[in-house]
Amino acid sequence: MSATTTQPSVLATRRGKLTLLLLCAVAFLDFVDAPILNVALPSIRHALHFSVQGLQWVPSAYLLTYGGFMLLGGRAADLFGRRRILLAGVVVLGVSSLVGGFAQTSGVLVGARLAQGIGAALSLPAALSILTTTFSEGKDRNAALGAWGAIGGLASAAGVLLGGVLTAGPGWRWVMFVNPLAVGFVVIGIVRLISGERPRARVRNIDVGGAVLATAGMLLLVFALVRAPDVGWGKTQTIAELAGAGVLLVAFVVNELRVSNPLAPLSIFRINGLGFADATQLIAFVGFLAIFFFLTLYMQNVLGYSAIHTGLAYLPLTIVAVIGAGVASQLLNRVGTRPIMFVGALITAGGIFWLSRIPVHGSYVSDLLPGMLLVGIGVTPLFVAVATAANAGVPAEKAGLAASLLNASQQLGGALGLAILTAIATSQTQHQLAAHSSPSHALVSGFQRGLFVGSIFLVAAAFIALRATNTRGEAPEPQGAAQPEPAAA
Repeated sequence: MSATTTQPSVLATRRGKLTLLLLCAVAFLDFVDAPILNVALPSIRHALHFSVQGLQWVPSAYLLTYGGFMLLGGRAADLFGRRRILLAGVVVLGVSSLVGGFAQTSGVLVGARLAQGIGAALSLPAALSILTTTFSEGKDRNAALGAWGAIGGLASAAGVLLGGVLTAGPGWRWVMFVNPLAVGFVVIGIVRLISGERPRARVRNIDVGGAVLATAGMLLLVFALVRAPDVGWGKTQTIAELAGAGVLLVAFVVNELRVSNPLAPLSIFRINGLGFADATQLIAFVGFLAIFFFLTLYMQNVLGYSAIHTGLAYLPLTIVAVIGAGVASQLLNRVGTRPIMFVGALITAGGIFWLSRIPVHGSYVSDLLPGMLLVGIGVTPLFVAVATAANAGVPAEKAGLAASLLNASQQLGGALGLAILTAIATSQTQHQLAAHSSPSHALVSGFQRGLFVGSIFLVAAAFIALRATNTRGEAPEPQGAAQPEPAAA
């Protein structure tokens, strides 16, 4: 036990700091690719002649493959080497972004976005698993996860600002072209800073059935959730897709219990708190991610903000979120993860509730800024603590799987949130229009209802967090639970 406390600090070295910076750069590339394009959608629609229905696939295509391939990407990192999968992911991300930037048709752009999602699904869990295996449990890992959480908050808000600046300046294509430029530097960093690993499995020994079932199930689930608001929740198509996804995922679990070399050994859930930490992440993202969707529409369509003005409006949230991540990494060593998750979720819920009271003739200072600041204060401590709890006690050979489960819960939560909350908001808007309210009042009423329900999800996440193990990020007591581990493939 004393060995863990006397282990030298990797983060104190120059190489350790550069490695953390590199991994955070990978995370920023993956996290920013969803929000950065949202502001550019009107320009993209005009340039490539998208239909209104077809335009939704520019953001949705990325989410579809990102969520669908996440589990496969994380486990591939464990089995074939984290550096190898990380390199493959960022190269796919860079090449597909370049293709998307030169796209002359809507089909090419959507195809590029599908490929971007695959690249992100490979690179993000690989990067997080490298982080958790490079920096030892305790202060080093808490500080590293604090930086990782800050990047997540920064990318969510900065993406809107960057998208607005690039769209209004050199044009929407540069929203895609910035990725290849960044990827060039990232590849050099990976080659120089990340050590290679020998593959722990051969292709012929891989659980192909599990890989097919997991990927197909996740793809169909995310596809159904993305399409549900347009198709209708009660339609036969939506019900059949959701049922089909459920059957595939249940078949995946049965397969994992029966095969000798499972793609995703379910024994990982014996690690105390991992399941509840992932559930907290999923439910919190149902309520959190949709606020950017609603507030961006509110600022642009109701308050008349420009794309750049809208992006600048998120800056206070971004700054507070980055500070909150640093504070959280320090508090983890004192109070542990459970109190931070609980309080962070409640503060975020309070901020979203404040935002749910936005009026038609709103003021940024009184109606938006206070709620945004509360969200920024609460959300990054919440997610830093969740990441710490979800990775505590995970053996190195399963770090990629744990990272992919955490990130899959984030993607699934985001897709669920957009599907559920936009359906609720749209229903309320249509009800108000039927009651002869003005379009602005009807639109804002829908936003209010969607944000209010989002705050309820954050409250639910807070109480789920109380079931998670309270860890300070040190080598935990559940270590014994992780021992009865079948040999890796």
